[in-house]
Amino acid sequence: MSYQEGNNYSNGDFAPQRGVPESTIREAYDEGGIRAGAVRVARIAYGILSRRKAAEEGVARLARVLSALDLTALGVGSTLGVGVYVLAGDVAKNYAGPAVILSFLLAAVASVFAGLCYAEFGARVPKAGSAYVYSYVCVGEFIAFIIGWNLILEYIIGAASVVKALSEYLDSLLDKAISTQLHEWMPMHSPHLAKYPDLFAFTVIMTFSVALAFGVKESTKFNNFCTGVNLCVVLFVIISGSFKADSRNWRIPAADVPRGFGAGGFAPYGLAGIIKGAAVCFYGFIGFDCVATAGEEARRPQKTIPFAVVASLLIVFLAYCGVSSVLTLMIPYYMQDEKAPFPYVYDHLGWPWAKYAVSVGAICALCSSLLGAVFPLPRIIYAMSSDGLLFKFMGRVSEKYQTPLIGTMVAGLFTGTLAMIFELEQLIHMMSIGTLLAYSMVASCVLLLRYERSQQRGAPERLRASCGAVLRQLFNSAGEAVPTPLSAAVVATLVTLYGVWCLIMMNCVNQHGQAILEGEMVPLITFIISTSLVITTLYAISRQPVSEKKLAFSVPLVPWLPGLSILINVYLMLNLDYMTWLRFAVWIAAGLIIYVTYGAWHSSERRKNLDAVQLAELHNDSQTALLQSGLSQHALG
Repeated sequence: MSYQEGNNYSNGDFAPQRGVPESTIREAYDEGGIRAGAVRVARIAYGILSRRKAAEEGVARLARVLSALDLTALGVGSTLGVGVYVLAGDVAKNYAGPAVILSFLLAAVASVFAGLCYAEFGARVPKAGSAYVYSYVCVGEFIAFIIGWNLILEYIIGAASVVKALSEYLDSLLDKAISTQLHEWMPMHSPHLAKYPDLFAFTVIMTFSVALAFGVKESTKFNNFCTGVNLCVVLFVIISGSFKADSRNWRIPAADVPRGFGAGGFAPYGLAGIIKGAAVCFYGFIGFDCVATAGEEARRPQKTIPFAVVASLLIVFLAYCGVSSVLTLMIPYYMQDEKAPFPYVYDHLGWPWAKYAVSVGAICALCSSLLGAVFPLPRIIYAMSSDGLLFKFMGRVSEKYQTPLIGTMVAGLFTGTLAMIFELEQLIHMMSIGTLLAYSMVASCVLLLRYERSQQRGAPERLRASCGAVLRQLFNSAGEAVPTPLSAAVVATLVTLYGVWCLIMMNCVNQHGQAILEGEMVPLITFIISTSLVITTLYAISRQPVSEKKLAFSVPLVPWLPGLSILINVYLMLNLDYMTWLRFAVWIAAGLIIYVTYGAWHSSERRKNLDAVQLAELHNDSQTALLQSGLSQHALG
């Protein structure tokens, strides 16, 4: 086994040494036959797929204008969107009853795990691009492209669904005036598209894109205003609802509960209902990661990004908890309206005026969510095009406005087109598999970086270890305190295996949960073995020596907390339907075509390698010329 360290990380033996010219495939084949040629092909492929960037802050080309308050408002606005007006009623009625509070608590804990991992990376890699940059720094170019490409899809769908929801909400307030008129003018007769082109949604998304393109600071002021109004409305709901609260709604006897709505009491659907509700509530916390995409536009990003991530998640959880509490205390959980709970509740209580205040909050919440979805999209495109993985013109920064102007407008045009021609249900059904995958990748990167070996001066060090040395390092029996190339390689292998064990364990729980509870032999043994492997792998990782690098913010309880985050994300991904995975596969296939035909050849990391090789060849040629000149002078003398 052979590993070579370079660029701060432990790479495999296939990784070429930067600055050292290597033989071509033809030369390797001529010297050693088919096997040598195949090994050379594998080395080239591995070198391309595993090219990494250094985890260091460079010179920011974007304007650093965002304060900790701006970033927190951005995180709260993008997370505390329409979910607070819809999600609480839906989960309370169909999943958890009054125990919806516990569902939100579990979802908040899972989100905080991912948020802490994002916060450490925000302190470690203050660059635009979010999980894309994090993956590029730690895992490699190919995986980074996949993550970045998938995040583009998720933000496009997120923005399109939010602006579609805003259009439909305003349309309902105007008694269907917008949809009726557009349907008369431009009807669309297709089973796979909307009934009419939603020009209002297209106009709104383009307006937001223009606002972002011509000034980040100005657009964040609007976001801060919308977020402030949203939080005021949430406080109004909590305070006004407390006057009509009745604790008996949390203690309803089973005999008084209509059929099909559980057994009454605080948790009518039991523990299973609370956990299922938490899986639904988790999607109400998605959006905080847009804070991490603003690394190049934040003042003092090592401190402001971790603060904004944790603060925004805490504010959102308190809002969800307060709203769901008063909602289930005002009227019984089985009477909730899962689509528009607050207008229904205030009508039921005889306060029709209050529903208009809630409508103002809902519109502001949707505007904040829209800005939170549109904001990171051009930043990720900018980061990928700056690295040469996407077309260069999309990453050009305007000298006047210091924003990625073309990338922002292209992203807005694509998002607006989707919102214009598709129904809201079709957009919502494209679930957040990319977000969960990004969360898992970031947590894995935290593990790899925490146990990395610090960069050494001089030539890259190769590692040649025996099986005995690997087994001894598995639990660090020698008690080494400083990371070595072997310990870093062991951690990389253990993290990969941990992902496999999580997949087996959570698939077993997802497919055979009831059989495990009933004690059926095969599912129970599979669950016990996979659980033991998960715990043993995390323990082996915890035994490895930790990097001595000091950070402004570090995730506590490593590797247990990132490991738990990965476990939860894998479980939620396995609960997504097959159509989500199919759409994901189609999108990834399109991305692979772009990467193979353009990105792999125009990568900035590839150019760095080529420049280093050319410099080495020039250095060797000059040394040869000087030597020959010296020999000829000596012969003449």
